[in-house]
Amino acid sequence: MTLNQYGQPIGPGLPDWQIRPLPPHHQLVGQYCRLEPVEKKHAESLFAAYQLAPDHRDWTYIAVGPFDDFNSFEQYVLELESSHDPLHYAVIDIQTGRAVGTLSLMRIDPRNGVVEVGFVVYSPLLQKSRMATEAQFLLMQHVFDDLGYRRYEWKCDNLNVPSRAAARRLGFSFEGVFRQAVVYKGRSRDTAWFSILDREWPGLRDAYQRWLAPGNFDGTGQQRVRLSEFIEAKR
Repeated sequence: MTLNQYGQPIGPGLPDWQIRPLPPHHQLVGQYCRLEPVEKKHAESLFAAYQLAPDHRDWTYIAVGPFDDFNSFEQYVLELESSHDPLHYAVIDIQTGRAVGTLSLMRIDPRNGVVEVGFVVYSPLLQKSRMATEAQFLLMQHVFDDLGYRRYEWKCDNLNVPSRAAARRLGFSFEGVFRQAVVYKGRSRDTAWFSILDREWPGLRDAYQRWLAPGNFDGTGQQRVRLSEFIEAKR
């Protein structure tokens, strides 16, 4: 424990800390998918991908949507394109070249080196796939390795069980619940907070790389070792 001249406990010193850069909005390329800045050109393939869902449950915990017609969805995509925070990315299936979902960097805080991943809307073509996990990995890698941020956050409605489970699977640590933190879609939201810190990233990065390796999947595309097992081995 570090004490100041008054005998009070204080946090670790950061004598070399500098304000981090804002994330540039450019492509991030992986093995199975790439992330591109959302543009109008993605609207058609995104709308078609989202229409494959049997109902609108994927939009329940998103502050916008669902969209029943293409014109309103295209207007939404134009809003994503013009936004700088959140900074929205389209997830592109490398095999087909088509957009199959979106996610973003938001609440970008260069002074403190903190950023949140949010607005995660995955279509059925992306859900529970290698691309879904790799998209998250590409953003994390960009934030920690390229930009040098200290903290990467995940927040969701505390009632959103799939999102909470996804955060834990991806290696985020649960930090608690902020009660009545948000009002959206005419209802109150208690927000669950999760995070990954820069000192945790090297082990997580290795776990992701091992899980994403082609050899970790059999001929039918089924994983041989779960991501959680690789992550636990690094803790």
